[in-house]
Amino acid sequence: MFRVESVGLWRFWSHTVAGPGNGKLSPKCRKCLSIRQVRDDCCQGLSGYNPAMMERALEILKQRYGYPAFRGSQAAVIETALQGRDSVVLMPTGGGKSICYQIPGMIRDGLALVVSPLIALMQDQVYALRQLGFNAAFLNSSLTPDQRQQINRQLDCNQVEILYVAPERLVQPDTLQRLAQCKLSLIAIDEAHCVSQWGHDFRQDYLALGMLRKYFPGTPRMALTATANQRTRQEIADKLELNSPAFFISSFDRPNIKYLVQPKIDARKQLQTFLQTHQGESGIVYCLSRKKVEQTADWINSRGYTALPYHAGFDSETRASHQQRFLVEDGIIMVATIAFGMGIDKPDVRFVAHLDLPKSMESYYQETGRAGRDGLPADAWMVYGLQDVVRLSRMLAESHASEQFKRVERSKLEALLGWCEVSRCRRIALLEYFGESRDAPCGNCDICITPPQTWDATVDAQKLLSCIVRTGQRFGAAHVIDVLKGKSSDKIEQHRHHQLGTFGIGADKSDPHWRSIIRQLMVQGFLFADAQRYGALTLNEKSRPLLRGESELTLRQDAVVAKSASRSPAKPRANVPPGIQGQDAELWQALKTCRMELAKANGVPPYVIFHDSTLEEMMFRQPRTLEEMLSISGVGETKLARYGEKFLSILCADN
Repeated sequence: MFRVESVGLWRFWSHTVAGPGNGKLSPKCRKCLSIRQVRDDCCQGLSGYNPAMMERALEILKQRYGYPAFRGSQAAVIETALQGRDSVVLMPTGGGKSICYQIPGMIRDGLALVVSPLIALMQDQVYALRQLGFNAAFLNSSLTPDQRQQINRQLDCNQVEILYVAPERLVQPDTLQRLAQCKLSLIAIDEAHCVSQWGHDFRQDYLALGMLRKYFPGTPRMALTATANQRTRQEIADKLELNSPAFFISSFDRPNIKYLVQPKIDARKQLQTFLQTHQGESGIVYCLSRKKVEQTADWINSRGYTALPYHAGFDSETRASHQQRFLVEDGIIMVATIAFGMGIDKPDVRFVAHLDLPKSMESYYQETGRAGRDGLPADAWMVYGLQDVVRLSRMLAESHASEQFKRVERSKLEALLGWCEVSRCRRIALLEYFGESRDAPCGNCDICITPPQTWDATVDAQKLLSCIVRTGQRFGAAHVIDVLKGKSSDKIEQHRHHQLGTFGIGADKSDPHWRSIIRQLMVQGFLFADAQRYGALTLNEKSRPLLRGESELTLRQDAVVAKSASRSPAKPRANVPPGIQGQDAELWQALKTCRMELAKANGVPPYVIFHDSTLEEMMFRQPRTLEEMLSISGVGETKLARYGEKFLSILCADN
């Protein structure tokens, strides 16, 4: 499902003299558009387009990429680019955004320019394109001066079909001067949400990309992202100065991802239980701090898995080495801050786990979208707790951002917290946040699988609120719980809180019980943790009726973490798709071994040779000839010529 929105294009289309294709405007149209708009729309009109181009696009998809048909909005996006029109493309991670600009870039005359924010993304895309038989290159800081000169010579000789470049390098005068000498077929701006201050990953370098309209006025531009609400989408179009762009909004739904969210009780024990269901599989574990990243990676290794830490504090060589191992090897768990992930094109990530709460729904969606890019089942698992809320609120309060920005970020955090506490299908609630509706529960989230229990929390909530008031609304959750539990401490003695009427009235309940109530009261707006006063809990007007007994409160019952989680190291298991046993499992391993050998010989990650989904189809259909293998999804003519015989020899070994 997708929808196309057009801004101001109807006047242009309705006033063309001879219909689509000539790019000429009638006198009537000139009256309703400014001189500059007429010039820009003429430059990016339909001149040079004909329907045969779409036939060529489908031919390239089949022959080079090995796919029988376009998915979702891909065909419409490609046709828009071939027509020379600007567009904003919102498509979920794994939805095939790269095909949307790569194919029209090949068909239109000239060099396709792709603006990309990360070296890893450029390298992955270029390696994959070269495997498909395209002449692709990138310009970034990882190249030596000699390598840059070689690429510049290739550009001068028109030997490059697609060029990837970082935004900060693109805006340099020498880069612009060289590209001005080339004829550009199109400009694709990937991760376009980085241009928006209302998005979740704003980058200053992206603001300069609006000048591309001035330098390349006749070149269609395509802005692509996986995550952007209505406000962010419009800001992308405005900041990039796109010419009356068409908006392609694909569904945000990733049906292959299972959403699993738990209150944080014993995070490591909870993570260990989760990892036991993913032994031998690749995944990402996100943590908020660098210190926690390193400690968690060490702990996961001690449990018998292979984990690597990644954060901005490591030198570039260490980061590159760990990232390369994650891309190339099976079963690697990357433990990282959010410094890792954007642009990682590894399709067989089977899980993304969050040990700390992200900053927003947008961040969460972007990060979990790195799982299951191949369309096979994957898990998005997260634990969250009261300290996450207090820590993120404090970080926001202490930042030097404007008050307007803080308000926006605070509302985003509150939206994520509300989503964590929902008692209905998580997928429905997530899609609603991004403006999309779904009729039926998904059956593939923790709420659908195990509906949460609720309980009447009115009395306990009153005890808690009363204790906060009696202690002067000056203390954080830990101290308030100590008073409720009747614990003895120097702080309680100092403030004489042992003499309060609320001292010890909650001794019959556990600390996690009271933390759960505080967390849920904060999410529902009954309590506020003042970050500028070290998380001091305060009441508001909403909490007064509850405290006075004028209203009732129902809360979710948090699940109890099993006490008998195994402490023995994980036992390695073969990383095979579900349901594959016996000889099929042996064949699967043989296909993966062949792929790994070819990947090492070609210096690329294994998935660049073939995705797991392609190997699965080979295994189940077992083609016996090259012609039969060409019908496998993901096997194009170039890869068939390079690798077909190798895989056929394995598939036919038993005959």
